[in-house]
Amino acid sequence: MAEIVNLRRARKDKAKRERETEADANRRRFGRTRVEKDADKDAAERAARLIDGKRLEPEKKD
Repeated sequence: MAEIVNLRRARKDKAKRERETEADANRRRFGRTRVEKDADKDAAERAARLIDGKRLEPEKKD
């Protein structure tokens, strides 16, 4: 025999799982300290300068 499922409870469980997934994503996105954000920003700027320094032809400025 099949298991009896309460559809209201199933909808609530699904909504709860979706909220938890969204909360986890927000914790990853916004749950970082200023030091971590600044370190990532500095690393990105350093990488951009390194790539720009290795250009064969400099950019033309008008």
